[in-house]
Amino acid sequence: MKNAKSFQDLKYTEKENKKKIIIDAAERIFAIKPFNQVTMRDIAKEAGISAGAIYRYFSDQQALFVEAFLLGAEEIIGMLEKIIATSKNPLKDTIYTFLNYLNKHDPYFRMMTHFMLDANLSPDLIDKLNEAERRLLDQFTKLFASHSNARLLAHSLFASLNGVMITFHNYPGRSKKEVRYHMHRLGETLYQLFSC
Repeated sequence: MKNAKSFQDLKYTEKENKKKIIIDAAERIFAIKPFNQVTMRDIAKEAGISAGAIYRYFSDQQALFVEAFLLGAEEIIGMLEKIIATSKNPLKDTIYTFLNYLNKHDPYFRMMTHFMLDANLSPDLIDKLNEAERRLLDQFTKLFASHSNARLLAHSLFASLNGVMITFHNYPGRSKKEVRYHMHRLGETLYQLFSC
C-alpha cells in the first residue's frame, strides 16, 4: 500500500489548510488596515467564511494574530539558520536579510511591532511568542559566539535593526526605494559597529 491515509489524517490536513487560509486573509488585511483596527469580520470576509467559523480554528483574535506572527517567525528563523551556516560573512548577510525580510513582509513587521508595544496577551500566547523570540535571538547569538557577552550583543543588534525599521519605515517624503537604500546604509553602519 502506498502511503495510506486515514480519514483522521485527511481531517487534520483539511483543518490545517483552513487555518492557513484564515491566516493568509489576516495578513492581507494587516497590510492595508492599521493592526488595532482589524476585526474578525474583516478577516472572515477576506477569507470567504463567516466570522463565527473562525472561532472553530482560533479561540480569539489574539490567538489568530499570534499564529500568523509565528509563521513569519519560523520563516525568518529558517533563513537566518541557513545564512549563518553557509555565508562567508554571516553578520553582514544577517543584517541585510533581516531588514529586507521586514521590508518585504510588512504584515509581519506590523505584528511584531504590535506585540512589542501594545499586546495584552494571555500567558500561553506570551509563552509562544517568547519561545519564537528566543529561537530568533539564538540565531543572532551565533553571530557573536566568540564573545563572552554574545547574548547581550545579539539583543543589541536585534534592537538596533528593529529601531531602524520603526524609525524609517514610513519616512516622510521618501520613496520606498530611497527608504530601503537608507536602511541599507544604516545596516552597513551597524555591521561596522558590531564587527569590531
